[in-house]
Amino acid sequence: MTQLQVMSDRNPAEVLLRTRDERRIAEELAALGVEFGRWEVRTAVTSQTTSQELLDHYRHEVAELSARAGMTVVDVAQLIPEPGPAWQERAAEARTAFLEEHRHAEDEVRYFAHGTGCFYLHLKERVYAVICEAGDLLSVPAGTRHWFDMGPVPDFCAIRFFKEADGWVGDFTGDRIASVFPRLDALLEPGP
Repeated sequence: MTQLQVMSDRNPAEVLLRTRDERRIAEELAALGVEFGRWEVRTAVTSQTTSQELLDHYRHEVAELSARAGMTVVDVAQLIPEPGPAWQERAAEARTAFLEEHRHAEDEVRYFAHGTGCFYLHLKERVYAVICEAGDLLSVPAGTRHWFDMGPVPDFCAIRFFKEADGWVGDFTGDRIASVFPRLDALLEPGP
């Protein structure tokens, strides 16, 4: 259930748009220079799926995107629930790591092969909450202020694309804006 919710950056309760129409989502984001698309989901992902197995399933798409966008580094970020407190601690730590507004020196390109996560893009006095699900491809331009929420029980697997090995390193803005916006779990609740 891919979803876009646009809110005023001064008032999270002021919802300007909420849609699950993929064509509308793509159009709204394209106007901001953000690429949104879909790839066919080729395989089920479990906690036992290796990065190499996943990359093998998407070999052609990865090669095409890498060539087109000049991406030289591709890896997999995966958090799938496992029993036990060690996983819960690791998941909580991972969730917290990107819940603060930051930006990157290069484009942030992600393909969701499994699960759900939400990118919050802070652009033009608005916050664009983009809930991505399996099959979604999102490319956030370099320098875009944003944060990411993987939810209280992270369950996602994403192929990540970079031009440089340290392309994922965040430059945190110090702005506390992320703390006042609804988290992924609240956005998933049925709305008007």
